[in-house]
Amino acid sequence: MSNNNLNSDRPLRVMISAGEASGEMYGAELLTALRALHGGQVECFGMGGERMREAGCELVVNARDVAVVGLFEVLSHLPGIYREFHKLLTEVDRRRPDVAVLIDFPDWNFRLAKQLRRRGIPVVYYVSPQLWAWRKGRLELVQRDVSEMLVIIPFEREFYARNGVQVEFVGHPLSELEPPKVSREDFAARWGLDAARTWIALLPGSRRKELRLNLPAMLGAAERLSEGAASGNAATPLPTAGAGEFEFVMPVASTLDREWVREQIAQCAAGVQVKLTDDARASLLHARVGVVASGTATVEAALIGTPFVMVYRVAGLTWTLGRHLVKLPHYGMVNLVAGREVVPELIQNGFTPERVEREVRALLEDGGARQRMIEELGEVRGKLRGESADAEIPHSPREALQPGKMPLRPQAPGGCGLPAETAPLKPTTGLNGPPAPPSPQAPGESTAIRAARAVLRVAESARRK
Repeated sequence: MSNNNLNSDRPLRVMISAGEASGEMYGAELLTALRALHGGQVECFGMGGERMREAGCELVVNARDVAVVGLFEVLSHLPGIYREFHKLLTEVDRRRPDVAVLIDFPDWNFRLAKQLRRRGIPVVYYVSPQLWAWRKGRLELVQRDVSEMLVIIPFEREFYARNGVQVEFVGHPLSELEPPKVSREDFAARWGLDAARTWIALLPGSRRKELRLNLPAMLGAAERLSEGAASGNAATPLPTAGAGEFEFVMPVASTLDREWVREQIAQCAAGVQVKLTDDARASLLHARVGVVASGTATVEAALIGTPFVMVYRVAGLTWTLGRHLVKLPHYGMVNLVAGREVVPELIQNGFTPERVEREVRALLEDGGARQRMIEELGEVRGKLRGESADAEIPHSPREALQPGKMPLRPQAPGGCGLPAETAPLKPTTGLNGPPAPPSPQAPGESTAIRAARAVLRVAESARRK
């Protein structure tokens, strides 16, 4: 692809909008790839976190200021969220980007896409919401407002192509990451851990509301595990526990303030010492077991290969209403990819310190449960790396329950604080057409490079008009 048009008058100007830790990681990688591919300077502004800032994106809005979870929890935050939304639009009007890249975070980004289309700015949507599983009325928003979808699950390509949406499968960004290279000893030295003890990783989520809801039960389980180890109640001796003691490690997402997290830990369980880190993947790699909130972190755990327990909790009223909108046999991404329960799912009222302790103890032991999960996580890793790229798309909620289909994070409507905008689903001429052909991909190219090529193509096409 020639970039002559993009270089002709001024640097390429890109707006990126990412509202969660995983999305802003993808955004940072994408920006780095854009600069590697594009011969001229790339200017970037938008919404994200520290990783995007470090990659050179000017943050007009910090994602932590709008990342609110829950259907009713958002009400007190709405004025601030709308203020941040219009602050970003003001910069869009002033800077007139060549292309906008919206990463997941649908309640915010679908509204943003509508405003961008009205301004004549092409929109690339990177990492698709699970529209095939629920709230399919949003598909019309994609058809109307999005120039191209970049999907990370193979069968999503066919889903969008059949519905008349320009789409490219670029691969799953996490599946190609090399394991962290930091040694256990170096990691322990950096974060004040004892390398001789057994580490248990706690990942309560990347947003404040998630952490407030998930952390208390996690720390309650940590207290029970510590008390059991101290009194010798563990079922079997653990190979790395020293005197039967555990250490708890908690990576802090870039969307959260570390001191605020410390305060939450102190309020929940002053008797449990938790070591905070800034590296989720290394924390999982060196932990014996993880307790992981549903979301992207479960994919990271599966790809690392660490046995873990999946947990999640939302506010009671949100759960009562939201559970009827999602009809799936599992909530966990790993289990839905596998088509069966690979990791335990402790959701809502089932998410208690006692249940977490019991499941963690079963995985700490060198026994059948631990070995079986390690083997089954290996199968999931294969699927996430594209070995099932020919999987059919789910054409109905019932088909969405079949093995190998796309997982859904249990998040209620309005998860980012903006009321969901929906429209009646209208079939397009591509609805009953043939499956989309495989997207051309150069061997060895990273997901970020493939995504960057697509973004540059859309930007160049828009400039030519």
